[in-house]
Amino acid sequence: MNDLILHHYASSPFSEKIRLVLGYKKLPWKSVFIPPILPKPDVVALTGGYRRTPVLQVGADIYCDTALICDVLEHLRPEPTLYPPHLKGVCRIFAQWADSTLFWAAMGYNLQPRGAAHVFAKAPPEAAKAFAEDRKAMTTNMVRLRPGDATSAYRSYLRRIANMADEHDYLFGIDPCVADFAAYHGIWYTRAQVPVLADILNATPSVGEWANRMQAIGHGAMSPLSSADAIAIARAAEPAAPGTNLLVDSAFQDDHGIPLGSRVTVTPESFGHEATEGELIAASRTHYSLRREDPRAGVVHVHFPRLGYVLRAVAPA
Repeated sequence: MNDLILHHYASSPFSEKIRLVLGYKKLPWKSVFIPPILPKPDVVALTGGYRRTPVLQVGADIYCDTALICDVLEHLRPEPTLYPPHLKGVCRIFAQWADSTLFWAAMGYNLQPRGAAHVFAKAPPEAAKAFAEDRKAMTTNMVRLRPGDATSAYRSYLRRIANMADEHDYLFGIDPCVADFAAYHGIWYTRAQVPVLADILNATPSVGEWANRMQAIGHGAMSPLSSADAIAIARAAEPAAPGTNLLVDSAFQDDHGIPLGSRVTVTPESFGHEATEGELIAASRTHYSLRREDPRAGVVHVHFPRLGYVLRAVAPA
């Protein structure tokens, strides 16, 4: 019941971030492959609406967003640390930038027409169209860089990362921290998924050397699991009470005037606006937790970070 179950797909950049963290911490995990686009009925049975990838399941506790998943894995296995004490603030801020600004510049470059043609070269035409429509729906009202602008930004960011990689084996020193894993996954996509565009890395050889060191960390001990079995595990388990799960803090921090026990929704601020509705059972300085019940998964607790998510009370019927 306490296995780490990662719901992911092979070409997902944010999944690669967590696969490497699992490998770095030498944590065994179960692999559930999920579709890259909607519909995702088995994912939604666990999350209640959230559909971004990856999702980490531990029994009947469901952890959303890689920033929160990194905190969970750090709590579960503190060493080797993702957050060195002397870098705790700066590495988190850098990781937040890398997961947003750097990522979108990298993907704007990676999925320009030549890159997209390579990704979908062996797929039927309708697959590329379906993927494009899915991502368009996920980025409604979000400003995305055009390929030319993304290319310029990506080149600049690679030079800045090279300045760091010139000085150390990893971005902030002799060991990787959360900043490395966050910066790596968009660059991993360039190298692994669109190698026809990887020549952009030639001008910054130290970035390639750093990326080789990151790749060598590997994914650790993984074993496959079906999505049906993952749902059955959730249904058979009892979610952990707030304060006893894999999240460090549980003290109530009320910034919204919404008391615990209220019916609420939690929605990403950007990229994938599907809301998860449930009973608010925790609102700490770092996360929200919702209790919800699904006909297939049973009672689950779904956890989100505060940063990047919007909490709203559900109006009475």
